[in-house]
Amino acid sequence: RCGSSSFSSSKEAAESGKETFGSTAPASSSQRLLWCHCYHHCPEDSTNNTCRTDGYCFTMVEDEGGVPVQTAGCLGLVGSEFQCRDAGNSRQRRSLECCTDEDYCNKNLHPTLPPLKPPLYVDGKIHHVALLISVTVCTLILAVIIIFCYIRYKRQESRPRYSIGLEQDETYIPPGESLKDLIEQSQSSGSGSGLPLLVQRTIAKQIQMVKQIGKGRYGEVWMGRWRGEKVAVKVFFTTEEASWFRETEIYQTVLMRHENILGFIAADIKGTGSWTQLYLITDYHENGSLYDYLKSTTLDNKAMLRLAYSSVSGLCHLHTEIFGTQGKPAIAHRDLKSKNILVKRNGTCCIADLGLAVKFISDTNEVDIPPNTRVGTKRYMPPEVLEETLNRSHFQSYIMADMYSFGLILWEIARRCISGGILEEYQLPYHELVPTDPSYEDMREVVCIKKLRPSFPNRWTSDECLRQMGKLMTECWAHNPACRLTALRVKKTLAKMSESQDIKL
Repeated sequence: RCGSSSFSSSKEAAESGKETFGSTAPASSSQRLLWCHCYHHCPEDSTNNTCRTDGYCFTMVEDEGGVPVQTAGCLGLVGSEFQCRDAGNSRQRRSLECCTDEDYCNKNLHPTLPPLKPPLYVDGKIHHVALLISVTVCTLILAVIIIFCYIRYKRQESRPRYSIGLEQDETYIPPGESLKDLIEQSQSSGSGSGLPLLVQRTIAKQIQMVKQIGKGRYGEVWMGRWRGEKVAVKVFFTTEEASWFRETEIYQTVLMRHENILGFIAADIKGTGSWTQLYLITDYHENGSLYDYLKSTTLDNKAMLRLAYSSVSGLCHLHTEIFGTQGKPAIAHRDLKSKNILVKRNGTCCIADLGLAVKFISDTNEVDIPPNTRVGTKRYMPPEVLEETLNRSHFQSYIMADMYSFGLILWEIARRCISGGILEEYQLPYHELVPTDPSYEDMREVVCIKKLRPSFPNRWTSDECLRQMGKLMTECWAHNPACRLTALRVKKTLAKMSESQDIKL
């Protein structure tokens, strides 16, 4: 057995203990004296917690206000046998053990307090009181549980429809991995079509929704956080499942990743019984859309060319087919407008919102049109779409329709470029010719019948860069689709313009 454990006790307790048991009894020289360990019961002349006796060594534990207090020391031979049998009286719980077999033998003694004695007689009334208390407590607990469940149910019901639960499921993504790391790994090791689905679903589950940053006809856009990194979360209305499906499919196309196309991170679909939540998670760009950016920002030639060149670079990547086993089909956007182009922190653009995109399957010469009820934005629709003369089975028709819309975007950008200290306030194309929310008829009247296009401010003629931009947009929005420039042609022209201006893009 281990050495005795010590319990703190007050000085008074120690002194009272001494009064009870006395110090070392004087012994005759012929008798063997025993050395004992003493604690809280040492004679005044003792050293190193030891004492000598002709009787017994003892260890005692007493109950003092619910706290067990241990004492140890020497018992004189006279009366010690009686004391060693003492088990305390009914008022005081204590236990005493004695020994004489060797010096310091009481170090090995560990007396324990006797159990508390129940009262011998319990009144019948007490039973009733106890029963009453038990029933009351149980009823209260039950009521609390019911109220808690009801509040939780109500909270779930009134919870914002778009909240991705923060789940600490680290199964597929080790801690410390950033989104950039994950995407780079998937590109170097996988098919180049994005993150594995299991990783996407894990990311989607771990996102914290922070605030709503936009709203459109398809749903809402939120700013969220994943492990401290900002992400954009596009939440589609249930009726827009076809758009969500098409956009997810296009983003996950092989070799789709490009610096001027919005970076796709993950997609997830959650059924909650009463509704379906469709999420698309992408890179977050704090400058917002080109539409928002142009409203609040003035441009110089360099900034204008940078926005135009990066936008057309993204469009060029979309339109281009890449051949090979890991090839990429040609894709047309079908809803190009300044609200669907985002501005990055470095002043370049990336193309977003691919819910209406069409793919060209060159092996079978087929155009893969999404089964989508949604149509493009009327203000940006080319004449052949407004007149319903677009050849839907010919993929080049969609490419040229994109170029018409891109011409209008160039006009929006150029108006915000300063020349001679002047610039125009931001306006949407055809702002002076059609109402705020134009109908097909309004647009057909202006674009197809009157064949009008956005007008150029006089100052453009005296600035070489803006004059060339004007020529470029005119060739993009030509009435005849066959006469329009391709994205690659526009990209090369803008690169040449930058070179002549000595601007590095």
